[in-house]
Amino acid sequence: MRIPVYVSAEDPVSEIGVATQLRGRPETRVVSDLEIDTATVAVVVVDQLGDAAYRLVRAVQRNGCPKVILVVTKLDEAGLLGAIEAGACALLRRTEATPERLAATVESVSKGEGAVPADLLGRLLDQVGQLQRNVLAPQGLTFSGLSEREIEVLRLVAEGLDTAEIASRMSYSERTVKNVIHDVTSRLKLRNRSHAVAYAMREGLI
Repeated sequence: MRIPVYVSAEDPVSEIGVATQLRGRPETRVVSDLEIDTATVAVVVVDQLGDAAYRLVRAVQRNGCPKVILVVTKLDEAGLLGAIEAGACALLRRTEATPERLAATVESVSKGEGAVPADLLGRLLDQVGQLQRNVLAPQGLTFSGLSEREIEVLRLVAEGLDTAEIASRMSYSERTVKNVIHDVTSRLKLRNRSHAVAYAMREGLI
């Protein structure tokens, strides 16, 4: 079955060129603007990473296609985190976006995978590490948005301990434990402590 793909670009020539490439592939089917919400993957073509590119990614997502591949003419490490924060699942240099490579990336992204050029992957991991060390860790947070204390409380809830037992185990007051659980459920819009535990398990935190 062909993967429905939506193509968007900063200029019409690029949009037509990439759409034509994908129309020639047996794996993909290009959809129109009116069918964007039926697309499994969107390919967004930009000259360089920056606010204009990120707005284009978000606009495509708002219109119903959450999985976005960014094809970029000038791709360097400076905009990597910004592209990922904007919601891009994969990045390709335009010079490397052959019909075969583009179709293969569409197929990977449709399965929930991602892609970053190999020479930039190490730099991206380094940037992520710096973000954890310099921004999140000083605030006691992890990338999940939960602190180590919050994760430990949820782990103990998952083990079946009640509030008093958790307070005793962690040397906290019962009020503190209740506040931790309330903060987690409120911030993540979870219904109750069971929902919070399910969330933590699904995210691989406990």
